[in-house]
Amino acid sequence: MKFLHTSDWHLGRAFHRVNLLGAQAVFIDHLVETVREREVDAVLVAGDIYDRAVPPLPAVELYDRALHRLADLGVPTVMISGNHDSARRLGVGAGLIGRAGIHLRTDPASCADPVVLADVHGDVALYGLPYLEPALVKDQFGAEKVSHEAVLGAAMDRIRADLATRAPGTRSIVLAHAFVTGGQASDSERDITVGGVEAVPASVFDGVDYAALGHLHGSQTIGERVRYSGSPLAYSFSEADHRKTMWLVELGAQGEIAGAERIDTPVPRTLARLRGRLEDLLQDPAHQVHEDAWVEATLTDPVRPDDPMARLAARFPHTLTLAFDPEGRREETGASYAQRLKGRSDQEIAEDFVAHVRGGGHADEAERAVLQGAFDDVRADDSHRETHR
Repeated sequence: MKFLHTSDWHLGRAFHRVNLLGAQAVFIDHLVETVREREVDAVLVAGDIYDRAVPPLPAVELYDRALHRLADLGVPTVMISGNHDSARRLGVGAGLIGRAGIHLRTDPASCADPVVLADVHGDVALYGLPYLEPALVKDQFGAEKVSHEAVLGAAMDRIRADLATRAPGTRSIVLAHAFVTGGQASDSERDITVGGVEAVPASVFDGVDYAALGHLHGSQTIGERVRYSGSPLAYSFSEADHRKTMWLVELGAQGEIAGAERIDTPVPRTLARLRGRLEDLLQDPAHQVHEDAWVEATLTDPVRPDDPMARLAARFPHTLTLAFDPEGRREETGASYAQRLKGRSDQEIAEDFVAHVRGGGHADEAERAVLQGAFDDVRADDSHRETHR
C-alpha cells in the first residue's frame, strides 16, 4: 500500500507580509497530481492544516477545494488537527465528510477508532492522533502527569490495545502532531513546551508500522518507521536550506517499509540569508544568484549606511528583512532587544526579568516553579479558548 505523507500546510499564512495563498494553491495542485500520477492509495495530513484557529476566508475556500479534489479522486484521506488548528472548527461535519472518503480526526477521544483500508495483503488500520494539549486531556487519558510524553503514551496505549483486537497481521499507521526527540526545529513552529519538557521519545510509537508526524517544518527521518514530512513551503528564513518535500511511503505485506521516497514540492521563490557590509553585498558577483530570491540581509557596517533598504532593493528587489550587526560591537551593550531574546524560551526570559528587577542573582527553585505553572496555565487557557470559540 502506497501512501503520501504531508503536514503543516498552514493555509492562510504569510511570509514576512508576502501573501502565500497562491503558492499554497500551487502546492495543492501538485499534491492532487502526485496522488493521481503515482497511484497513491491513501493521503495522510499530520496536522496544522490552517495557520490559526480562525483562518481567513480565502484559506477556508482553498481547503474546501482541496477536499473536493481529493474526494473526486476516490483516494482515502486521513487528516488530524495540529496545535495551530481549532480542533472543534476543523472537525465540524467530520461524519458527513467521512462518507466522501475524507476522514478528519480532531477529537482525542476517537484516537483509537481507526480508518481501516485493505489491499491484497489484508487490512491496514490508520489511527489519527490529533495534537494533545496535556493540561486539557490528562484526566481524559488517565495520564500520570501533565506532559506531552505522558498523554501521548496514554493515547498510544489505547491505540495498541485496539490493534491487539484486530485480525492477526493487521498493519498499522499512526498520524501524530508532536515534537519527537531527535527532530530539528526551525523558527516558524509555535512552541508547544509544557512542564519544561517538549520532546517525546520516538519509542512512544513502538508497536505500529509507521508514524506519520507533523509539527516540525523540516522533512526528516527520526527512524525508518518514524518520519516528519515537513511543511510544503518555507515559512521562515531559518528554512532557507530546507528541501521541501512529501514522503511517498510503501508499506509491505508484513508491515515493513518497502520504500520511502521524497517528492519535491513547488518552490515559489528561493530564500537567501546575506550578511556583510552594504557595498560588498551590492557589488559581490557571487550574490547574483540571489537577485530574484526573498532576501534576509544583515549589515555589518560599523556605521549604519544611509537609506540601506532602498539601496539593497535596487539589486535585490525581494528583500524582506533588514538587520544590523555592526563589526566590533560589544555584545553586552550592542545587541538589539530582538537579538537578545532570540532562541530563549518564555521561561528563561521571565527568570532573567526576576533577576533584573531585584538587581542581581537568579530566580530560585520556588520562583521557577511558580513561573512555569503560570505559563502552563496560560497556555492551557489559550488552547481551551481556541477550541471553544
